[in-house]
Amino acid sequence: MRINPVLSELGEYKIAAVKEIARALQAEGKNVIDFSIGDPREPTPAFITDALHDAIPAVSQYPAAAGLPEFRAAVADYVQRRFGVSVDPDTQIVPTSGSKEAVFNTPFAFCDPGANDVVVYGSPGYPIYERGARFAGAEAYAVELSGDFVLRHDDIPDDIWSRTRLVWTCTPHNPTGAVTAAGDLGALLDRCRTSDALLLSDECYMDVYEEEHFPDGPTSTLQVAGPGCQGALVYLSLSKRSGMTGYRSGAIVGDPDAIAVLKNLRSTTGTAAPEHIQRMAVAAWGDDVHAEERRDVFAAKRAVLRQGFEPLGYKVVASQAGLYLWIAVGDDLAMMDRLLQSGVVVSAGRFFGAGGEGYIRLALVPTLEDCAKAAEVVRTCLSS
Repeated sequence: MRINPVLSELGEYKIAAVKEIARALQAEGKNVIDFSIGDPREPTPAFITDALHDAIPAVSQYPAAAGLPEFRAAVADYVQRRFGVSVDPDTQIVPTSGSKEAVFNTPFAFCDPGANDVVVYGSPGYPIYERGARFAGAEAYAVELSGDFVLRHDDIPDDIWSRTRLVWTCTPHNPTGAVTAAGDLGALLDRCRTSDALLLSDECYMDVYEEEHFPDGPTSTLQVAGPGCQGALVYLSLSKRSGMTGYRSGAIVGDPDAIAVLKNLRSTTGTAAPEHIQRMAVAAWGDDVHAEERRDVFAAKRAVLRQGFEPLGYKVVASQAGLYLWIAVGDDLAMMDRLLQSGVVVSAGRFFGAGGEGYIRLALVPTLEDCAKAAEVVRTCLSS
C-alpha cells in the first residue's frame, strides 16, 4: 500500500502514545493518575448541555462553512467583553470544529507547495503546527525556545523571513504556560506585515490563567492588531474555557480577507461546524461566570501539584496560565518512566519538540482530589 510519505516521516503522534500507555496500565488494574493529555475531567456546565439538547433538530441538514449568524454574533460579543475589541461578525469570524482541525487545515489555504513557502512555529510547541505545514507542502521551520519560552520576531533569521508565509505563536503557550507580552506580540505582527506573512495566534487557553499574575487576563493579538486586524488571525476554543473538548467548538477571528479565504477552503473541503453545536456554543460564549469558576479550579490544581515538586528542588517554569505545569527535571525521559512506575503519567518535554528536553509537562486534567494524591506520590517517589 502506498501512503503519503509525510505521514511516514512524521511517525507516531507521541502524546497519543503516552495516552495508550496509561490505558494499558489501567487495563492491568493499576491505579493511574493521568496528566498526559489536556482533557479536563470537570463536567460541562449544565446550562451549556441544556442548550445542546434544545438545539438538536428534527431534520438534520448540512451546515454552512460561514456559520450561523447567532454564533458569529456571540463570538463578537465575547471578543468585545474580553478584549475590548470590535470585530465584524459577518466578515471577521468563522466557526471551527475545535482548534486542532483549524490549526492543521490553515496552511492549505495560504501555502503554495511549489513556492518554497515556510511556516514558522516555536519549539517546544503543539505538534500540529508542523504537521499541518508539512502536509500542505510547506517547509516547517521550528524556532527553538528557551528561557521564558516566548517566540519573538528577532528569533527568526532574515533569510527565513524572506520565505515565510505563516507564523504560529501560542499564548498562553502549550506546553509551558508562558504568556507573550503585548509589546512582543505587536513587534511580531509588525514584522509579519512587512514580510507579507500572516501571524496565526493560537489562543485556545486565553481564559485559563492565574488572576493574581494576570488581573486583566493575558493579552490577545486582537488587542495589538488595530482596526480590521490586518495580517492577524486568532484561534479561539471552548474546549478548556467551557469544558467542551468532546463537543469540538472554536472560532477563527481576524483579518477579513484571510477569513474569506478560509471560508472558501472550508466550503471546498466540507469542513463546517454542526449547527446544533454552534447553538450550544452561543450559550458558552455568552457566559463568563463558568469560565471564572473553572479558572479557579485549575489554579487550585497548580498550587497542589507545585507542592509535590518544588519542595524537592524541581523548578516550575512559567505555568501561570494555560492548562499545564512545565517542570525542569533534568532527564525528562527518565523522570517520565520513574513517575510512570508509581502510577503518575506525565509527558516528556522532548515530545513537544527541540527545546523541551529536560522538562516534563503535566496537564491539569485529573480532579483536584487526584492532583493532591499525585503530589503525595511524587513526594514519595522522588524522595526515595
